[in-house]
Amino acid sequence: MRLGIFGQADGGYVRLLQQAAAARGDTVQILAFEQFSARILAGKTRFFCGDVALDALDAVLVRTMPPGSLEQVIARMDLLAGLQASGIRVVNPPRALECAVDKYLTTQRLAEHGIPVPDTIVCESAEAALHAFELLGRDVVVKPLFGAEGRGIVRVTDLEIAQRVFRALERISAVLYVQRFVAGPAFDLRFLLLDGKLLGAMQRTPRPGDFRANISQQGTGTPWQPAPAETELALAAAKVVGAVFSGVDLMYDHNHQPVVIEINAVPGWRGLQQACAVDVPQLLLDWLQQTCQG
Repeated sequence: MRLGIFGQADGGYVRLLQQAAAARGDTVQILAFEQFSARILAGKTRFFCGDVALDALDAVLVRTMPPGSLEQVIARMDLLAGLQASGIRVVNPPRALECAVDKYLTTQRLAEHGIPVPDTIVCESAEAALHAFELLGRDVVVKPLFGAEGRGIVRVTDLEIAQRVFRALERISAVLYVQRFVAGPAFDLRFLLLDGKLLGAMQRTPRPGDFRANISQQGTGTPWQPAPAETELALAAAKVVGAVFSGVDLMYDHNHQPVVIEINAVPGWRGLQQACAVDVPQLLLDWLQQTCQG
């Protein structure tokens, strides 16, 4: 199999995929969005990354979306969509990436499809965010609209702190994503899914003094044997977004009702792999091989 990976050559997950691919005899090309281009010549479109012709690949994995201008990000998504339309399997599909990377869009679509999510208010002004703070019970989590691994997430329970946080975000023209704090058990559940199947699930517990359970924030992962309803909820959430390879995070609220707090379309798996003893790169490459041949 000939595989392209949009990602950092020195990134840990890229290295794991390269090692697994080499053991199988697959070839891997590391790709950079900054070198991604389309050539429309004589009515035919071909896609390149530097000198690499992407139509020579069997599949492309997206493991990163580097910062860029609005035009650059939109163009990258358009190019991925064109690449997918040309017959190259792109994982995750560009529409899934667009949705999952945007916390507001993900939350809205999940709610539209009846998937339970925390009460959330999205606005642009500090005044509106302060009103949201009151409506949501003065215990909220403020999240960057685009972000991952728990970075930039702040819990706010004090009015004066809320005023400072919201005004600071307003000054930098940020969108204010304000979500009711889920005051249930102090852990969340990560489900790693591939093409409608569960690869593994773990319970993530925050380190002392933190509320974020992300493994990248020094949370602790332990194996979790999910109830059928939990797995069904995670699978339904991933289907709404359109992600074929995803990490879905659930929490239980104070009424012990599950809510979906995030869907990651570029999921990490080291914590889950350690907790559940599952070889994620091998399973992912096996699946790609089968689907490309099909």
